[in-house]
Amino acid sequence: MPLDQLLLFIAAGLLLNLTPGPDVLYIVSQALRSGVRAGMVAAVGITAGCFVHIFAAAVGVSALMATSATSFSLLKWVGAAYLVYLGLRMLKPGATPSANVGFPASDAQSSARSYRTVFLRGFWTNALNPKVALFFLAFVPQFIAPEMENKPLAFFLLGLLFNFNALWVNCAWAAVAAHAAGRSVRIQRSMQWIDRLAGALFVGFGIKLALSAAPQA
Repeated sequence: MPLDQLLLFIAAGLLLNLTPGPDVLYIVSQALRSGVRAGMVAAVGITAGCFVHIFAAAVGVSALMATSATSFSLLKWVGAAYLVYLGLRMLKPGATPSANVGFPASDAQSSARSYRTVFLRGFWTNALNPKVALFFLAFVPQFIAPEMENKPLAFFLLGLLFNFNALWVNCAWAAVAAHAAGRSVRIQRSMQWIDRLAGALFVGFGIKLALSAAPQA
């Protein structure tokens, strides 16, 4: 790939990752609630979920799903249900920031389990979203030259580059959110309302995904 095309791909990917969506919302909510480490664990989970779609698209599974209304609908409903489930957990009456994530004061083993929960929720938020798969199918091939001999390998490498850049953008979201929470007493005092707002947005994202139409073959 020519250098100008590669730089264009990187710039477009960075701009796309700066756009708020379910991924950014999840990372920011974890960072506001439990600090920068939790936000970065969420970012790693989101990135790991993207790898599922990169691998699938590279071997053609996502292309098959994009042309199969049944496959798209199945993954769409599972992903929508999971987003609504996360949102309802945040909206649960009486839920506190520590109750949602589960970080105890001085128990390393329980803390590790809590970080694992944050990671897995981030992972499934992305892995169960068919729109992420369709995004990679629509975005990455634009930067692969028609004369490229090994297109699956080119797709895979570009996907890795996109995901690598996305990880640092997502970690930056976590750092900024944690820094804001640490400096703002109002944010610390209003965590429950932030949880409820994030929960309502997640439910909204789930409903929007459930109502989305399958792509035309």
